[in-house]
Amino acid sequence: MSSALAIGVSGLNAAQSGLVTTSHNIANAATPGYSRQHVVQSNATPRQTGAGFFGTGVRVESVVRSYSAYLDAQLRLSEGRAAELSAYGKEIGDLANLLADQQAGLSPSLQNFFGALQDLATYPDSAAARQSTLSGAEALVTRFDSLGRQIDEIRAGVNSQIQSSVTTINALARQVAEISSRITAVESGAQQPANDLRDQREQLVRDLSKEIGTAAVEGQDGTYSVFIGNGQPIVMGSTAYALDTNGVSSDPRNVALAYTGVGGVKVPLSENLLSGGRIGGLLGIRREALDPAQNALGRVAIGLASGFNAQHALGQDLNGQLGGSFFKVPGAQVWAGSANDPVAAAQLTVSLANVADLSTSDYRLDYDGANYTLTRLSDNTSWSAATLAGLPPAASPQGFMLTQTATLPATGMQAGDTFLIQPTRAGATQIAVAIASTQAIAAAAPVRTIAAGSNVGSGKISAGTVTSTAGLPLAASPAGDITLTFVAATNQFAVTGGPGGTLAFNPTVDAGGKSFTFPTVGGFSFSLSGVPRDGDTFVITRNSNARGDNRNALALGGLQSQTVLAGGTVSYQGAYAQMVSDVGSRAREVDVANQAQEVVVEQARASRESVAGVNLDEEAANLLRYQQAYQAAGKVIEITGRLFDSLLGMGR
Repeated sequence: MSSALAIGVSGLNAAQSGLVTTSHNIANAATPGYSRQHVVQSNATPRQTGAGFFGTGVRVESVVRSYSAYLDAQLRLSEGRAAELSAYGKEIGDLANLLADQQAGLSPSLQNFFGALQDLATYPDSAAARQSTLSGAEALVTRFDSLGRQIDEIRAGVNSQIQSSVTTINALARQVAEISSRITAVESGAQQPANDLRDQREQLVRDLSKEIGTAAVEGQDGTYSVFIGNGQPIVMGSTAYALDTNGVSSDPRNVALAYTGVGGVKVPLSENLLSGGRIGGLLGIRREALDPAQNALGRVAIGLASGFNAQHALGQDLNGQLGGSFFKVPGAQVWAGSANDPVAAAQLTVSLANVADLSTSDYRLDYDGANYTLTRLSDNTSWSAATLAGLPPAASPQGFMLTQTATLPATGMQAGDTFLIQPTRAGATQIAVAIASTQAIAAAAPVRTIAAGSNVGSGKISAGTVTSTAGLPLAASPAGDITLTFVAATNQFAVTGGPGGTLAFNPTVDAGGKSFTFPTVGGFSFSLSGVPRDGDTFVITRNSNARGDNRNALALGGLQSQTVLAGGTVSYQGAYAQMVSDVGSRAREVDVANQAQEVVVEQARASRESVAGVNLDEEAANLLRYQQAYQAAGKVIEITGRLFDSLLGMGR
């Protein structure tokens, strides 16, 4: 009877264990990261008798969870990638909206400015047209500055989010290490898996992967090691290693990450090695979109200021003076490496040269003690030379020149020195209008052509175009005049003043027009046409009383359509449109990728839930099953008790 009673009790205990476990599953059906648990049972050791082996009941071996390390890893990776795309997509969406906005973007201001120049060309002596041009220029530089500062604000927001994410990462890493320590302690004592603690730890690791890409490895003792980047551990068993945002960045405006290793040693983390999670997305948007966009916007500002100034200098203002600088041309930015030799304190100067050769990339200059190496960071193209004068090489111009200076003692650049060069980064926020008076707008050309009133032929001379002020007749007339006198016998114009000499012109052949330039290397281009008679003269002279002259205003307005950037392949408006298109295309790509990744996450989550998830219908059936088993075991005990009572009654 005692054996039957023991069997009933074991069944009762097993059914109770099943009821408790099923109830636990139902209660945690909505708990994030929870894995369904079930009771592992085995038959108790049977008792041998002469009549055979008789069972002794059931034994509860353990409570285990339904878990797949592979499916959990897939979910962790997919959620990390989704978090990366989400962070990237939000920021690039904001950037795309900013640049393409019809009110806040650059295109309307560019159009308004060149529209004002067209009005100036129509009414070169109009005070209203001149004021409109100056106001348009001021509105344009204000728009450049506003866009540059708003990109800086997006960058500051990204930096702030990186700092917040690092705080979250450190907190999660500490919790993972703490739970690992508890798991080790519990499992070593109980010799049973700590299911709920393991679920909590894996959920924390998944949360960690949403912040930064991780790789998790489980040790034989049940502890976890979590790695980031190219193998830096942030959790090793029960020890957590912190990240911070005090890393050394070549660009002081960017937050850089550092890793606190063994002994508290700070190790800088290369952002190129960090991917996945919010941090991966934030670092990616900064590197792949914000930096290029700000550089591209700065290149438009620098190109506009430089090109406009060059043409403006070829004109004449209302005071009869050659045009001065219309815009302040922004300069390049240079950041010395934090590890540069502090004694020599070498300084690098970057001077802009041909803006058509400027790219939208940053550059790094390294010195190894013998050679200088310039690296274009957008594609890692490098050039080396023994002197700075050889960089960038003439065969691959980059639009700037390098020179170095040094503070005392002037020992120059030292081996290991490095510099970050940003030729166009500050262009949008540094451009400014350099003139204050509408009188200083050089709408006229500084020289003009005159056909002598005594000419009898049909010869004509064009108004001409100024390409350089060198050698032009800018002195008071007639001291600086250049006179062209036609000699019919030789079919030549004799040149008096200026370059002197003669100009061949055959009325029979060249009556349709023939072009000339003074001096021959550039300066003043004009054409002669028609049929001049012997002795007919034309004069190239200083342009006095030129209030109605619009030739330079026309040339300034023509800059709008000239291809002057990117190696002479794109206009100012085209360069900006290209930048907007690039950012918009990347934003659309990320949006599509983000939507696709959400599907991947849902599939990974469904796969995990198919193994580890709680099915309430199944658990309800289990409740009934265990309830019936419990009742049946109780019935065994009841019947055994009755039999025992009957036996006792027989002895009375």
